[in-house]
Amino acid sequence: QVQLVESGGGLVQVGGSLRLSCAASLRTFSLYGMGWFRQAPGKEREFVAGMSWSVGNSTYYADSVKGRFSISRDNAKNTVYLQMNSLKPEDTAVYYCAADRLASTWPRENVPYWGKGTLVTVSS
Repeated sequence: QVQLVESGGGLVQVGGSLRLSCAASLRTFSLYGMGWFRQAPGKEREFVAGMSWSVGNSTYYADSVKGRFSISRDNAKNTVYLQMNSLKPEDTAVYYCAADRLASTWPRENVPYWGKGTLVTVSS
C-alpha cells in the first residue's frame, strides 16, 4: 500500500518561509517522479512543482511560484521537500504531494498516488 504523508504546513506571515516534507512508502522511491499540487478554498487543484525520477532530477514549476519555491528530494530518506520562500496570501492552500512511477515531466495527468495534504495559511 503506497502512502504519501505530508508535513510542515502551518500559519506563516507574508514574506515568511516554510518547508514542506512528503514521506513516501515506495519501495523504489528513486524511480518515481514527485510533484506538489495545491488547492485553495473554492478553487481547483493546481500544479505547483515537480521533479523527474531520472538522473539529473529535472525540476518544473508553476509560473506563480518560480523563483520563490524549490523542490528537492532525498532518495535515502524516501522524502521530497518543497521549500517555500517569500510567501504571499495567495499561496494559502492545502498542499498535496503526488507520485508517479517513471514520471519525467510535470505537470501531468492521471497521477496515481496522492497524499492527504497539509494546510498552509499565509497571513497578512
